[in-house]
Parts: sequence; structure tokens; C-alpha cells
Amino acid sequence: FMNHRVPAHKRYQPTEYEHAANCATHAFWIIPSILGSSNLYFLSDDDWETISAWIYGFGLCGLFVVSTVFHTISWKKSHLRMVEHCLHMFDRMVIYFFIAASYAPTGNSVWFPHGEACPKAGTACLSARYKLVELLCYVVMGFFPALVILSMPNTEGIWELMTGGVFYCLGMVFFKSDGRIPFAHAIWHLFVAFGAGTHYYAIWRYLYLPSTLQTKVSK
Repeated sequence: FMNHRVPAHKRYQPTEYEHAANCATHAFWIIPSILGSSNLYFLSDDDWETISAWIYGFGLCGLFVVSTVFHTISWKKSHLRMVEHCLHMFDRMVIYFFIAASYAPTGNSVWFPHGEACPKAGTACLSARYKLVELLCYVVMGFFPALVILSMPNTEGIWELMTGGVFYCLGMVFFKSDGRIPFAHAIWHLFVAFGAGTHYYAIWRYLYLPSTLQTKVSK
């Protein structure tokens, strides 16, 4: 169910089973991410919320779509080296975009301090070539904004944000474990999906739902 571990400067080659799992574990979430993004769009109460829903939805859907396409090409069309390489780079770039896009809905909310640092960190990390550097970039982008939590006047949704962060951190253990743990990358995919789902719930529950209810009450 797994191949031998490779040196740090080389890419691990998954088995057929691992290839299939890598594709399935993100393909499964494409439709839910589209539906969830559409839900935020229809719950939007003003122009900013609408734009934020588009940005966040594009990042969320793009994360799963691009990952699925890349892993499918890597599995079935691995002889197309240039295409595979480009998709691999694009897959990594989409991850950074998704992390930054996750903070778009917080721009005019009580979570605003969280939204400032992540896009800036992302621009410095897009050229990461090695897995350890890439891993550190994910950590910096995900947790650097958490330094301002103590100064926030309203902590609604913080537990959900922290829970999502824990999912991502646990997943990183598997991100570095190809060749040591069977289906390590697919397990990483699942933790990413759980983290994204938890953060989506926080955004929906504490940012979009209250404004919708308030609008209905005012009417």
C-alpha cells in the first residue's frame, strides 16, 4: 500500500491505491464546497459580504478542484511531465491563495485583525521549493494572525478557528510521512477537508448567519 521513502530532494511516487485515494479524498469535497460557497453568496447582506463570499468560495472550490485535477494527471497521465509539473506548482499556489481567501469574510468583522497578515505572508511563500519550507509557510500563514487573538473584543467563533487549526496541524504530520505511513498524503487531504469544513462553519455561523437574521428582524 506504499512505496519506499525517497530522499528529501525527490518526489515520492505513490502506489496505485495511494493515487486513487489522493484523488478521491479531495474530489469528494468539490460539490459540497460549491454548495457551501453558494450558500454564503445567497446569505450575503451587502456588497462586501458578496465579494467576500466570491473570494472565499473561489479559494475553497479551487483548493479541491485543482488538487483533484493534479492528482488525476499525476496518476493517469504521468508521462506529461510538463503538464504535471505546472499543475503541481499551481496546486501549491492555490493552497496559499485559499489560506489568504479564508480571511476575506473577516475584513469588516470582529475577526478583522486576523485578516491582515495572511495575504502578505503568502506573497513571500509562493516560491517555496522544498517540502519543509512549504510546511513552515503553511504554519506561518495559518497561525501568525492568531497572535492578535488576545486583543479581540469578541471571541465568538475562536474555538472553531482553533479547532480547524488543530486539524491542519495534525494533518501536517502525514504531509511529511510519505513512504512511512500508507496513504499519508490522502490522510493529509482529509485533515485539510476537516479543517476547511470547521472554518467554513465558523464563517457561516458567526459572520453570515447573524447578518441575515438581523436583516429579517429589521424588516
